[in-house]
Amino acid sequence: MDIATYYDDISQCNKCGFCQVACPIFRSTGHESGVARGRLALLRAIIEGRLEWGADIEEPLFDCLLCGACTANCFPAIPTADLVLKARSEYLEKVGRKSIHRLLFDHLLPYPRRLHWAARAVALGKNSGLSDVAQALGLLRIFGRNLPKANEIVERFPHRAFRDTNKPGVYAGRGRSLRVGYFVGCGVDVITQDAGNATLQLLNKIAKEVHILDNCCCGLPAWSYGDMEAAQRLAEKNLSALASREVDVIVTDCSSCASFLKKYANLFPPGHRLHDNAVFVAGRVRDMVALLFDNQPHTAVRKDPLTVTYHDPCHAARGQGIVREPREILKSLPGINYKELPEADWCCGGAGSYAVAHHELSRKVLDRKMDNLKTTGADILVTSCPACVIQLSFGVRRHGLNTQVRHISQLIS
Repeated sequence: MDIATYYDDISQCNKCGFCQVACPIFRSTGHESGVARGRLALLRAIIEGRLEWGADIEEPLFDCLLCGACTANCFPAIPTADLVLKARSEYLEKVGRKSIHRLLFDHLLPYPRRLHWAARAVALGKNSGLSDVAQALGLLRIFGRNLPKANEIVERFPHRAFRDTNKPGVYAGRGRSLRVGYFVGCGVDVITQDAGNATLQLLNKIAKEVHILDNCCCGLPAWSYGDMEAAQRLAEKNLSALASREVDVIVTDCSSCASFLKKYANLFPPGHRLHDNAVFVAGRVRDMVALLFDNQPHTAVRKDPLTVTYHDPCHAARGQGIVREPREILKSLPGINYKELPEADWCCGGAGSYAVAHHELSRKVLDRKMDNLKTTGADILVTSCPACVIQLSFGVRRHGLNTQVRHISQLIS
């Protein structure tokens, strides 16, 4: 990777500052290094030899949420998130990967069974209070300075993984013809299993067959970190599980997974031995929200009307253009009073593992989301990304709100 290849794209920045309005990081810190204009200036300085690769540029490179809001507010539409990703990749080549990321990307995420065992260990520590003891003794600091603080983000871990209870395989549904491959994301598998169970119920109503896939992590965490080789390895492993002609569509209830799966063809350029398979798989991926919009099952009438609002995951709204569909679904549900959330597409600060790696910054971004939520008086805050569910639930607890956070599948099933 050579960021100098993209010098012309980087040079398109005219330093107008419109990105400042849209950037959650800049609005939280006020630091020029935390906005697209500042990041692009940093990349230009590196290319022009005015700045060297080194640990001192790690923070401005890696504290970007990659939410894409800057590009949406940029007149030349500079793809800053993509350019930052390429710079991160070159940073890893020149400076090196951290041991925690090698453990995660090379030894846990490619192997769901190992991930399940790791999740059980975390659940035992979290639910028994042992992790609090470890935190008090400073033992968790070996995993990074923010992990002890981030330990509070998930209130409680399930003892068993989703696919421990719902084994990969083919299950008969009550639909007429559609054969659905259910891609189970890591978040659903080990934390937000209620969402997974609701999705599975809905898929059983919609589809003739539901194939719970034996997939591993989609690769987005590695890609977001800049570890392109690890992302390719994860994608390659998934392609063998997803390329089956026995399913008509591949569905996931994680908008982040859906967005990245649709980009698999970009991981393997034309001429690569996996390119055709990647194109085939990417073309069959659908976000659960899109599937529900076209195949919404009947929902029981609620006795007590509920006020509901919606948070747009970045990988749904800007990653896939899914904005209208969830709102129309929610407005169509009986007993639902829909109220729009101010700045609904403002990142919640979760961004996968961002809330762990940049905990204090993530909380500042989340606080703005919670302040907007308070103005709606909503009984339920709905979204379509497990990482957002986790982060928003943390925000609701932290701010002492009575609002419930739910995946859209849970509201319909």
